Amino acid sequence: MAVIAPVDVAPQEPSATAPPPSARLRLRLLSNRKVAVGLGLLSVFILMAIIGPWVAPYDPSARSNDILQAPSAKHWFGTTHIGQDIFSQVLEGSRSVILVGFGAGLVATIVAVLLGVTAGYLSGASGEAVSAVSNVFLVLPALPLIIIITTAIPNGGDLVVALVIGLTSWAWGARILRAQTLSLRRRDFVEAARATGESTWRIILFEILPNLTAIIASSFVGTVIYAVMTEVALAFIGVQGLNAWNWGSILFWAQSEEALAIGAWWWFVPAGVAIALLGTALSLLNFGIDEIVNPRLRSSGTSKVRDITGRMVRMRVGFTPVLARDGAAPAPLKVATEVAANPLPRKKDGAR
Repeated sequence: MAVIAPVDVAPQEPSATAPPPSARLRLRLLSNRKVAVGLGLLSVFILMAIIGPWVAPYDPSARSNDILQAPSAKHWFGTTHIGQDIFSQVLEGSRSVILVGFGAGLVATIVAVLLGVTAGYLSGASGEAVSAVSNVFLVLPALPLIIIITTAIPNGGDLVVALVIGLTSWAWGARILRAQTLSLRRRDFVEAARATGESTWRIILFEILPNLTAIIASSFVGTVIYAVMTEVALAFIGVQGLNAWNWGSILFWAQSEEALAIGAWWWFVPAGVAIALLGTALSLLNFGIDEIVNPRLRSSGTSKVRDITGRMVRMRVGFTPVLARDGAAPAPLKVATEVAANPLPRKKDGAR
């Protein structure tokens, strides 16, 4: 009987150290074009909100003799019917919009995570009670309620408006998080953590929440979009309790003084373009996060695979090719052709 001598195999050194998961996530975010463009536009608006009131060339409420002047070197965005500088109003109003949008998004996301994940993980009466509360807030008429509260507190300012919008817009995000938590609570890794004696809150914080990060981020961005549009709508209809200047109040005065009828397009176009660009930036962020999380969207139009016939096809959304088995030759195309040309004979009753 022959004896086979052992062969010394030298361990292979890795060519490069693999980056940690957080670094891979950051690289994936920055490599996505939608996320990169959205972050770039959003950074511009955040910079405007921070330094805008300081670098504004004029007092946004100050009057002058330059009445209804078109954009020029002196007034970049033109002036109003009483000589107010519109460029200064846009810069001043960006702080209110960003503060209310992100403040309401943060409040709504925190409440949605606390109630949604808790209702999804806990079973019995406590979970059903939290779910019932979210369902009640889901059917409440949010805009009339916001109008009533902001009118009752005329000197509340942007923080009160952000708090009211956030506390009335968390229900939809909580419902989504509850549904995802229900699908995760019986997974193997959660059962293993429960079997090892981990506490409930530790399982929620370290086992379930990391798997909900992308959904939480997407919910936050969506709530910010809703809060920005809600504040602009409240200012446009003349609700009290808001900041003196924001993009909605600019549109309110332009509509009140019939700027479109007199041809003063510069009065409402800059604020409208700013709202559209901010909404575009947040939407691109939302779409980019969804593409990174969803594998079908992540590989849409970029990945090529070999199907069962041996052809190379491009992966598309809603299209899943039938792949050949590993190590097996792809089935020849003529087999499918012969089957199509020679169908199975039918029985007398019409069945095959």
